[in-house]
Amino acid sequence: MPRKGTIDMKDVAFGPITRLLRTYHLFQKMMRYPKLLGRMREIFLQALVNRGVLTEEELERQVLRVLEGEGLPPTEANKKRTRQALIDLLFATHFSEKEADDHINLARKQDRFRNLNRVVNAEGATSKQIKKALKEFCAIPQGDLYIDPSEAEGVRVALINHFISNQLPFIGIAKKYITIRDIDELVDHTYWSPRRSGRIGGKAAGMLLAYKILVPRLAERDPELEAHVRVPESYYFNSGIFSDFIDYNGLHTFHSQKYKSRETIEEEYKHIAELFQRAVFPPDMVAMFRKFLEMVGEHPLILRSSSLLEDNFGHAFSGKYDSVFLVNQGDLERRLDEFIWGLKRVHMSTYGPAPILYRRDHNLLDFDEKMSVLVQKVVGQRHGDYFLPFAAGVAFSRNTYRWTPKIRSEDGVVRLVLGLGTRAVDRVAQDYPRLIALSHPGLRPEGSAQEIMKYSQRMVDVLNLKKGCLESIPYREVMRVLPQDASFLALSYNRDGHLAPPMFKGRSEPLERSCVTFDNFIRRSRFVPLIRKVLRRLDEAYGWPVDVEFAWDQDKLYLLQCRTLSVREEIPQVTLPSDVPNEAILFTNSRVVFNAVIPNVEYVVYVDPRAYGRIPDYDGKLAVGRVVSRLNRSLEGRRYALFGPGRWGSNDINLGVRVGYEDINRTLILGEIAFESQGVTPEVSFGTHFFNDLVEARIVPVAIYPDEPGSVFREDFFLKTENRLAELLPDAAPFQDVVHVVHVPSAAQGGYLHVYQDAESQKGLGFVGPHKDAKP
Repeated sequence: MPRKGTIDMKDVAFGPITRLLRTYHLFQKMMRYPKLLGRMREIFLQALVNRGVLTEEELERQVLRVLEGEGLPPTEANKKRTRQALIDLLFATHFSEKEADDHINLARKQDRFRNLNRVVNAEGATSKQIKKALKEFCAIPQGDLYIDPSEAEGVRVALINHFISNQLPFIGIAKKYITIRDIDELVDHTYWSPRRSGRIGGKAAGMLLAYKILVPRLAERDPELEAHVRVPESYYFNSGIFSDFIDYNGLHTFHSQKYKSRETIEEEYKHIAELFQRAVFPPDMVAMFRKFLEMVGEHPLILRSSSLLEDNFGHAFSGKYDSVFLVNQGDLERRLDEFIWGLKRVHMSTYGPAPILYRRDHNLLDFDEKMSVLVQKVVGQRHGDYFLPFAAGVAFSRNTYRWTPKIRSEDGVVRLVLGLGTRAVDRVAQDYPRLIALSHPGLRPEGSAQEIMKYSQRMVDVLNLKKGCLESIPYREVMRVLPQDASFLALSYNRDGHLAPPMFKGRSEPLERSCVTFDNFIRRSRFVPLIRKVLRRLDEAYGWPVDVEFAWDQDKLYLLQCRTLSVREEIPQVTLPSDVPNEAILFTNSRVVFNAVIPNVEYVVYVDPRAYGRIPDYDGKLAVGRVVSRLNRSLEGRRYALFGPGRWGSNDINLGVRVGYEDINRTLILGEIAFESQGVTPEVSFGTHFFNDLVEARIVPVAIYPDEPGSVFREDFFLKTENRLAELLPDAAPFQDVVHVVHVPSAAQGGYLHVYQDAESQKGLGFVGPHKDAKP
């Protein structure tokens, strides 16, 4: 028996005193926010009802019993005080301390949410005002209780529209995955001008959305994706900085640049670098850039274009704007100068011919395009003087390049390279990425060991920290400084004509017998199942095929970019005509064939591969590209096909004619011809920026190998018929030995060129015949 006047500890543990203490602690927390007491108790009561503790009617009866027991009259004031006390007592009894905190914070969140809703939807609200209201809301712990989803969706949409993108297709998806707190985190990484509002642009928006789809804040997470999917450390220099720069330097005349003729745009763009070099950012912007560089330290950076239109649905702008690598090493002021020039280069590319003509082709010219810059720490590690990730590339959730019927299109395809991913998205000199059909990762388009070695990667793009630049170096040189695991995963070795990857780690073999295959990486790492899962999730969320740029380093997949994939609207099935006379066939092809029927081609522009190869100097080859570009404009409105050597658009002018999107956007067919004697092989360009241009412009790529057994190629038709070049471009007559323009009806007794491509059989046919009454 406890002594009189002492407390029984059982009562403390289980009795009224415990309930009173819990109620007291609850009330203490509540009193930190006295203006919200009424709302808190409304929330508490609803929680008690939902948990089945009592109903509102039972509460009212209990209030009356308490007043009767205390001998107090049932006035409204007495009932109110008693009701409040009972709610607090019952809630403290039936809910844990954490649950109590969540319910108190829900009242706080609702209060700050109402303010945020008012501010973000106010006419003329500034970014600073919205950021303040957003911060006040997000300062409240997230907890397990959330704002009503229908109310939150409206605010998410308004915030996405203000800070991220105003493109409706994007917002329609993003509002399901990007939360208010996600936007708060983004704002913490965003830099802007105090004078101009802005958005982070399409490329940054696509990367953010993809990550939130894969690793959501509120929905259930996939442990594998959470453990192995990342985005690089990213910062958003929004479009307001671009607008401020234009205003500060009086460069408003560039707003009308897009309405000028193509010739004027091209000519004036040559001099724009001088103007931008002389132009300066406002002093407060320069101070902001300096502070950013102090914070981020001496880590290599990439400044990626992120215009407001870029990477939107149906309009990828692939490769139209510049991105700039910075080694970002050394003295701060030097790093600042390089950073500022990098920003200017990305901003400057807004006015380049390629994006303006692309916008013109897609009826986007009147949109007030602004440029944001996505600044990211480059993914990778330092190895000697080089900085690079183990691998990088581009992945597609649909594979339209199926070199065997076994391959399932819906499982996707990857274009993978060692080092930085620049070689995966551009057409480069005699270099080939590893193509991985994700339905059958071990299948290759090549057959023999000799072919595999021929069509493999030879050079690796790295950041040379010592020289301070992006550099392409032989893969063997890179392998000498990489850890031995890299060789095990990336290389295969030729042993007496048999090509195979190493069986064990740590075994050294001569690099002279090696080539880059990624065979062990594909078979023994988690990469293939992980990227397949990533593509499937994104495809389902977007409701459309996607294109993802990525880097792989230290067992992590880094998302660099995500956008909807331009998918060619293929004819479901094509049957090659069987009644074409042999003399009417101009060519056959049997590699990289996509379903297509292109009838009634009136003109063929043929760049003779042999003559092009004989041009001795760079400027002469460059001039051929300019002639092709002028013909592209001259033949606008005509049905024409373009054929030429090796690789159109290659960055190696010896392997193909140097052209961009704006130089070939009117052709129906882009033919690449590879004579064995020239040693210039058409590349599978699927996945490159150049290929995206072809798809969006509905241009059919055709690869022709005239020297293959069974192949037909009537070279005399293209070379010995009347050349109309001088008729179309009188001043281009000196190029008649290289560039031939054939008017097909004149050369074929009134016939036209008709091209059939059958993807299932991987066979194509081009022949002359009468005009067909077929829809183009």
